[in-house]
Amino acid sequence: MSGRGGALALKRKRPGSDGPMKELDTDENNIYNLIKSKGDTGIWKGDIRRELNITNTKIIDNCVKSLQSKQMIKEVSNVQAKGKKRLMAMEFEPSKELTGGVWYREGLLDDELIKLLKRLCLKKLTKMKVATADGMRHEIKMSGGFNYDFTVEEVKEVLDNLVLEKEITRVKSNGLREFAMFPINADCYKLKSKQTETGAFSLIPCGICPRINHCAPDGIISPVSCVYYTKWLEF
Repeated sequence: MSGRGGALALKRKRPGSDGPMKELDTDENNIYNLIKSKGDTGIWKGDIRRELNITNTKIIDNCVKSLQSKQMIKEVSNVQAKGKKRLMAMEFEPSKELTGGVWYREGLLDDELIKLLKRLCLKKLTKMKVATADGMRHEIKMSGGFNYDFTVEEVKEVLDNLVLEKEITRVKSNGLREFAMFPINADCYKLKSKQTETGAFSLIPCGICPRINHCAPDGIISPVSCVYYTKWLEF
């Protein structure tokens, strides 16, 4: 008897063996399936109401609380709309669009990390003269200063930000001289030259002339009589 009873015990299903899904009512089941279908982007409560055509918001609130208590869904922040948290099935990790990726920590922009990367990129470009985003990624990885393995796209974001700040410039490789190591038309980054930083006006002698404030067409100091200006025109 004991042997037979043991065999039957093995065949019996334990209470709750079907998991939390068995305990869901119709509304909870519908809401959970909708949330799960959104994957790593999740869904906002207001969109649940519209998509399932539920007019009574208390139904959604109660179902969400129930699903959270069963650890079937979670609430995640959205860096692009902090006031509109999204609901997501537990098995998914929030997408980069929601979390902001590596540039955010606990929903806040990680200014210190970005500053460190910018300084390192400028330091490396001083030595390398020219680099691609892939080459800079390798240099960052070899520096050993970060636990995270940045992607090429993430490094490109930092470099492009430095371009916007006018710290560096982005140019196409022509395959010659300093670009000899890079394929033609490859996107490359280099420090801005002093000539570029100071602008075209510095190329003419007027840009550095200490008497520029006293210069006038009919004055003692004049572009007409200035030998330096004349030589620049001839050049």
